[in-house]
Amino acid sequence: MDPLRIVVIGAGAVGGVFGGRLARAGCTVTFVARGATLDALRRDGLVVRAHDGDFTVAPVHAVASPGEAGPADVVLVATKADQVAAVAPTLAPLVGAGTIVIPMQNGIDASDDLARVLGPAHVLEGFCGVLAEQEGPARIHHAAIVPRLVFAPRADAPAALRDHPVIARLRDAVLAAGMEVDVPEDARLGTWEKLLFVSPLGSVGAAARSTMGELLGTPETRALLERCTREIVAVAAASGVPLNEREVVRVWKRYEAMPACGTTSMQRDLVAGRPSELEAQVGSVVRRARTLGVAVPVHDALHAVLLPQERRARGG
Repeated sequence: MDPLRIVVIGAGAVGGVFGGRLARAGCTVTFVARGATLDALRRDGLVVRAHDGDFTVAPVHAVASPGEAGPADVVLVATKADQVAAVAPTLAPLVGAGTIVIPMQNGIDASDDLARVLGPAHVLEGFCGVLAEQEGPARIHHAAIVPRLVFAPRADAPAALRDHPVIARLRDAVLAAGMEVDVPEDARLGTWEKLLFVSPLGSVGAAARSTMGELLGTPETRALLERCTREIVAVAAASGVPLNEREVVRVWKRYEAMPACGTTSMQRDLVAGRPSELEAQVGSVVRRARTLGVAVPVHDALHAVLLPQERRARGG
């Protein structure tokens, strides 16, 4: 059987870690990148400085647009969440009869943005877990935790998609690459669970300009994290998503296990003055809460406090 053909849209921290490890495991991986990152990939390959061993993937197949990549078995969309809607129409040349498209963003809207354009027969629910950041063009620091990819057909997908052979092949490829994988019955629940984990950390951390250890060690910011998680659970419940007390407990166990120096990508982007996923995370909770009539005063306040920084980063 031919190697799995995977196209990774974006070669930042997430795309670099997952695409690089899948390439090392024998998949045929193409990166869609631009500017300095595209130049560096073509010149030097992909360099990953990882907690479990550094590696370089070279040569790398890297192109400037999806149309140059050729047909794909799997498309991993690893852009920032706010870029997904704009990227979706450009992915059409990659999507053949058997192609699956998986979003990897934080937030709860990415698969909807993709499915509206590419159709529920191709787009899965999905997200990932990894602690990594881009140190420079095509240079990634994978700081901790085993990368994890979660994906499954959407609720509106054709029944036959659940037995799609590419899903099983991708699951096996992720495991062969030394990563974790989960194909649950309901991936939508997982996207909310991921939001429950990352959004409070990113928003409170950015507002307080503090690390994980400082947030947990300060009673006032610890209380804000707690209130954020409770508000997300309330909005999820009103949306028909059954987050429960066990998920809150599990999130707090993960918080306690994180490195004291840890931060999220949204926090790092906001602090550095770069465009972030504020709207895809905090903004999505605020908007849904308003529509559903759920009170989220902490999210309202954090969104208002961080919004001027986000707009400044975007030149607004």
